[in-house]
Amino acid sequence: MFDSKKSVLQEVCFSFLNKTNKKLFIKRDDLIDEFVSGNKWRKLKYNIEHARQLGKKGILTFGGAYSNHLLATAAACHYYGLNSIGIVRGEELTIESNEMLQKCSDFGMELLFISRTEYANRNESSFVNYYKSEFPNFYLVPEGGANYYGIIGCQEIMLEAGFDFDRVFIAQGTTATSCGVLTSLKNGTRLSAVPVLKGFDTFGEMKKLLSYSGFEQEWVDELLHLVDIHTESHFGGYGKYDASLLELMQHFYQETAIPLDPVYTGKLIHALCEYCLATSEIAEKILIVHTGGIAGGLHVSRSEGYVFN
Repeated sequence: MFDSKKSVLQEVCFSFLNKTNKKLFIKRDDLIDEFVSGNKWRKLKYNIEHARQLGKKGILTFGGAYSNHLLATAAACHYYGLNSIGIVRGEELTIESNEMLQKCSDFGMELLFISRTEYANRNESSFVNYYKSEFPNFYLVPEGGANYYGIIGCQEIMLEAGFDFDRVFIAQGTTATSCGVLTSLKNGTRLSAVPVLKGFDTFGEMKKLLSYSGFEQEWVDELLHLVDIHTESHFGGYGKYDASLLELMQHFYQETAIPLDPVYTGKLIHALCEYCLATSEIAEKILIVHTGGIAGGLHVSRSEGYVFN
């Protein structure tokens, strides 16, 4: 249904980094689909397959007001003939609050709005069990697709890209994608994780998700030694940004024709630039994973006058 062959691997030439001893490539997962974009399809692919094998009538999942994951789930379920339910953070919201929620509804997703206080408990067993009991015919997928099936789907990123990279850069939210990439690295390749949340516990969250998903603890501890964390590109927290980030995104687009978003991939490129400039003397072949997110970032881009063409 969604062809990952559209996720081409292309070399990146960005003048800002011309004097650094780096060779950059980008995996264009943003090209997989307009709505089921980037790592979203990777994380949904096997969850949908599992839901269908279980005979479930649809998927229930969670997200915020501008959630790319909710949109991707709504679209993917629509295409596969499944129902979908989205539990949305913010009881003051409605379907008409923004174009993302409206599009989710257009794809047939039932949206249920809950308070931020209640939403904060989304990973608690009592919260999960409540929705499982309320909707027994729906397969529950965690926020962002962060579970075993999401990790397995994201392992395919490196299988497609190849393994002759010294380092892989990836933006980090729920850690599912970075866990998938990490568990598929070969030949000592290092992972550069760029958390987009302020104060995010990368090692703790990756260890928790991998352990919960059944990966052997000793192996997980070994893998985490391959992870470098770039903590200074969150721009104040999730969804926050400033004019300098938008300017960097604009320059990057003008030179590469690759669109970014200010929530994830813009911060990723900022961290990449900081790293390359600080280690310019080190020769490296670096893979950048473009995890999509363009749809969810449009509200910011448009309000700030940032354009893609």
